[in-house]
Parts: sequence; C-alpha cells; structure tokens
Amino acid sequence: MSSGVSPLPVGRVGAVSVPATSANLGAGFDCLGLALDWRDQMSVTVAPTTTVTVTGEGAEDIPRDESHLVLASIKRGLAELGHTAPGFDFVAHNTIPHGRGIGSSAAAIIAGLALAWQLARPDLELGLDFVLELGIRIEGHADNAAPAVLGGAVLGVGERAAPQLVSLDLAPQWRCVVDVPTVVVPTSTARKVLPDSRAVGESIAESSRLALTTLALAGAVGPEQLLAATEDPWHQRHRGDLMPQTRDWIAALRAEGFPAVVSGAGPTVLTLIADDQEPPTHEGFARHVLVPGAGVRSAL
Repeated sequence: MSSGVSPLPVGRVGAVSVPATSANLGAGFDCLGLALDWRDQMSVTVAPTTTVTVTGEGAEDIPRDESHLVLASIKRGLAELGHTAPGFDFVAHNTIPHGRGIGSSAAAIIAGLALAWQLARPDLELGLDFVLELGIRIEGHADNAAPAVLGGAVLGVGERAAPQLVSLDLAPQWRCVVDVPTVVVPTSTARKVLPDSRAVGESIAESSRLALTTLALAGAVGPEQLLAATEDPWHQRHRGDLMPQTRDWIAALRAEGFPAVVSGAGPTVLTLIADDQEPPTHEGFARHVLVPGAGVRSAL
C-alpha cells in the first residue's frame, strides 16, 4: 500500500480482541460462517527484539518467536502497509482451543493484521477493509475470516479468495451450544479426505439446504426448518471416520430434533438452539453456550 518502507518507532503499541468462529454451518462449505462470543486478547509493542508471552489455551505448544502466526501476520500486514519493525513484545491470552474447528487460525491472522494496522496507522480507526481483504487472501476463503472481522453470520459469494460478502441479519432467538472434544483434527487432515468432485444431485441438495439455512438464521422461516437445512452435509459424511465421537454425538442430537453440525473442519460440534430451548449436554465434551458475537475490535 506504500511505495516506501519505513521502520516503526520502538514503543508503539496495539491491542485487539478477536472472536472464535464456526464455519460451514452445515451446507455452507467454505462460504458461510458465524462469529461466537468467545474471544482471544492480544497486545503488541514495537521493541528492539522479540519476546512472546502466551497464557491460556495451547500455551505450551505455541512458538515463542516470529514464527508465531499472529507475529507472522503482523509482519505481513506491516509489509503491505510499507513498514518494518525491529522486534515485538507480544502478549496473548488465548481462550479459543486450537485444532478444534472454531477458527483459532483465522483469529490469529485477523488479530495480526489488525495489530499491524494499529502500529502503522495509530491515528486512524481500525481499517476493517484492509484486515478483511488481506485476511481472506491469506486464509484462502472467507468462512472464518469474514465473521471474525465483521461479526454475526457472513456469507461469501463467488470467488473463494475474493468473494462478495453478505452479512446476514440473524434472528434474535438464536444461541449456540459448542461441544469441544479433547481430540485435535488438523484442518489439512480433514481436507485430505474430501473427494475432488461431487455428483450433480449432491450439489443441488447442498444449494437448496444452504438457501434454507440462511432463511432460518434470518428468521424468515420457522426455527424448526434449520434441522432440515443442516441435514447430512457432504463434507461431514466424508469426515465422519476421522471423528467418530463427533459423528455419533451429532447423530444423537439430531435424533432429538437439534440442528447439530460439525463446526468447521471439526471435531467440535455446533448446535443452534432457540432461546426457549434447553441446551443439550454431553459428559464427554467441554460445553460452551454462546450467542452470535461481534467481530475484531480494538482493545486500546
């Protein structure tokens, strides 16, 4: 975005809060996602050298150098904005589990780009368009990145790396039950089991279910329609053997009338419930009852 490159002064600071997200929501593979009221908090100060302090989820497994995904994203964002930095004093408190299908990677990328904007443009409001466009480019699809920035539910239409984004007006009654298993399923592993193509009939069924999903989320049809809208998504059928506990719990929930789906690439289970419904429970999962959340925001 700038023709020259200039170093940032030591001492400049930024801080952000970024939400977890749930992608796909059944038929919306790689194009539909929902922000959750569940956040990571991060701050950074330009420093002579780099130090990384992480607490909370996954702290023992996270790199303590500039290979950390947030720091790598800060550097990418600064490069786009025409700046460098000698180092960073980076502090994060994570609550979003890693490798569970609730957008931890997207949260890290969006956080890094938002922090880069704050460091490079301290006198301006957070540049959401910059964060959004570059975040989707890095992620390769919008289903997690877009709701992490914009909040609520967002549908990406058209080209995966540069889609038209449509924010959905969610009906106020929806809440989310997020059941998080202990097992980790990397997104790369979950993608490898998917076939390269699918039958015309499958595509038609998915398209109709995605349309019904958006109507149900917006309250244009009754909430009971969401059960039919989230029936047997193509990607879940192929991933079931990777996460049998998830597959079996979803089957049990759906048998009771709950519209349960795999969150993102899994293995987390997302169940959308109306506010007058009693949340389902399962002793084998850590359960979180959430509401649709706001997007990235400055914590300065």
